[in-house]
Amino acid sequence: MKQLDLFLAFFRVGMLGYGGGPSSIPLVHKEVVEKYKWMNDDEFADVLALGNTLPGPIATKMAGYIGYRVAGFTGMVNATAATIIPTILLMIVLLTSLSSFKDLPWVAGMTKAVVPVVGVMLATLTWDFFKKSNETLGKVNAGLMVVGGLILMEVLNVHPAILILVLLILAIAKKDTTPKVEKKIERGVG
Repeated sequence: MKQLDLFLAFFRVGMLGYGGGPSSIPLVHKEVVEKYKWMNDDEFADVLALGNTLPGPIATKMAGYIGYRVAGFTGMVNATAATIIPTILLMIVLLTSLSSFKDLPWVAGMTKAVVPVVGVMLATLTWDFFKKSNETLGKVNAGLMVVGGLILMEVLNVHPAILILVLLILAIAKKDTTPKVEKKIERGVG
């Protein structure tokens, strides 16, 4: 049943993720975090950050990792195949049929209509991550990170992958600052 759920989840992402990786990310989040609860928001954010630092399409990288985490090697193959099968099928169908329709205004209009939808989906996901970071970092630190990231990427033209890699290294290198009393309580030691 887990293999079927994996296949269906990532097949839906592959079918509905028109526009590539950015449009797929909110769909993967919906399936993995909200519907099947294979991960929580923090784990998904970590997978997303790691996936953005690696080369290649984000949807297949995330499918492979999540599939492996949920059901091992066969889950990885299953989720990755489910992600790319719709693309293969759609490419065959669309390239053979749409080449004759590509200059029609309604086809161009359909393509342009997707951009705002993807923008709204990404804005919603970004807002959810920002709210979550307010809870863990606080509003000031989260706001400073957003502003700092925007300045680095937009003004100084730092590639987002470099920024993500630096943040991952800092997160790994950061010492655990949780007081020892809280750690004992978490472990159930009185």
